[in-house]
Amino acid sequence: MYKRILLKLSGEALRDDQHLLTIDVNHLEKLSRVIKSMHDNGTQIAIVIGAGNIWRGKLADKIGIEPVPADFMGMLGTVINAVAMASNLKKRGVETVVYSAVPAIEGVTEPYSQERAHASLNEGKVVFLAGGTGKPFFTTDTAAALRAVELNCQAILMGKNGVDGIYTGDPTKDSSAEFIKTITFDEIIKRNLQVMDISAVELIKNTDIDVRVFSMSEPQNFLKVANGEDIGTTVKKGE
Repeated sequence: MYKRILLKLSGEALRDDQHLLTIDVNHLEKLSRVIKSMHDNGTQIAIVIGAGNIWRGKLADKIGIEPVPADFMGMLGTVINAVAMASNLKKRGVETVVYSAVPAIEGVTEPYSQERAHASLNEGKVVFLAGGTGKPFFTTDTAAALRAVELNCQAILMGKNGVDGIYTGDPTKDSSAEFIKTITFDEIIKRNLQVMDISAVELIKNTDIDVRVFSMSEPQNFLKVANGEDIGTTVKKGE
């Protein structure tokens, strides 16, 4: 069982395309329930969530937004998602705190500090790490890797939509794509597998942090992985 984990969630996990909802309550509550279960089992949880349900960078060119402000729009979107999820967890009796790498909103978020985030995790709070790295040109993959290193997390849990782990190709497009049970970070880079950004892989490839990739179509998979069940794909450093 992992004692301290970082959940990397996609913003799309909160969206309901059918009803054109940016944040769907049912999706949010399914995730909140499983996070509470992990928390109640004694797992220390940090969360980085994307903003794909709110803002997609590819829209910037069409609208005419420069890259830097476009990236900051995405960072602000992660704050919206983090506050929404933290509030739902609080309703369930789970103490939460939202730290932001972009300027804090008084009474809503706090400025990110490695020391304060460590302390909050040790106090049993679920810690949200919003605002990416606070700098443009870095994705939430890189933010997740950086925070996992800073906070001494044992694993990054990456729930994926539509796939149950890492494959040699895109299984939704290539029927010959083969499932990979275990792989090293160096192999990820060498084979150019689209698991997470290369900058994120480079950050953690020499650490003891596991990256666990699995399907989030069943939210209970988060709990299973946190409890040590061998599902999905595990990425580790090489020998």
